[in-house]
Amino acid sequence: MKRTKTSKAWMCEHVNDAYVQRAKAEGYRSRAAFKLMEIDERDKLLLAGMVVVDLGAAPGSWSQVAVRRAGAHGRVIALDLLPVAPMPGLTVIEGDFLEAEVLEQLETSLGGARVDVVLSDMAPNMSGIELVDQARGMHLAELALEFCVANLKPGGKFLVKVFQGQGFMEYRKAMQQQFRILQVRKPKASRDRSAEVYLLGCDFVGGS
Repeated sequence: MKRTKTSKAWMCEHVNDAYVQRAKAEGYRSRAAFKLMEIDERDKLLLAGMVVVDLGAAPGSWSQVAVRRAGAHGRVIALDLLPVAPMPGLTVIEGDFLEAEVLEQLETSLGGARVDVVLSDMAPNMSGIELVDQARGMHLAELALEFCVANLKPGGKFLVKVFQGQGFMEYRKAMQQQFRILQVRKPKASRDRSAEVYLLGCDFVGGS
């Protein structure tokens, strides 16, 4: 298939992207690792010994960061519809988070343990129809929040990617009901033109 001018421009930008080059040099699976690292360095999100769940993990760069920072006594579980290559210290579940059976598998893997941190960098398969894509993205974020309510420890944290648009403010309010502190983060590694932001919920109130 012949590449369009748009795809060629994107590829050129991607290859020359400083974060893409850093990811290759430092052994991370994608430039997204630097988004999480920047937020973690600012907000002290990931600590040694934590139980961490990474939703929408592929290709696994956030899981790499989580495994390194949770350390030998921590536990990291990654879930994605796409394959995530194995790495020491990581449990991988391959499946669709929208399916109840996959969610049950994830909860079974936890073995009743409560989670310290839930990470969600999930995004839907884009249709190119803005309203449809926004609705799908917010639905994934809502499911991730439901998972938090069921599985986070009191005092736990939740970092989720959302796209500014329809439903964004309502979602913020829903998070504010579950976390005592809510922060909005736009890391430097997030491209300026992107509508994505990250909501960071801290001090989970325990589903009340």
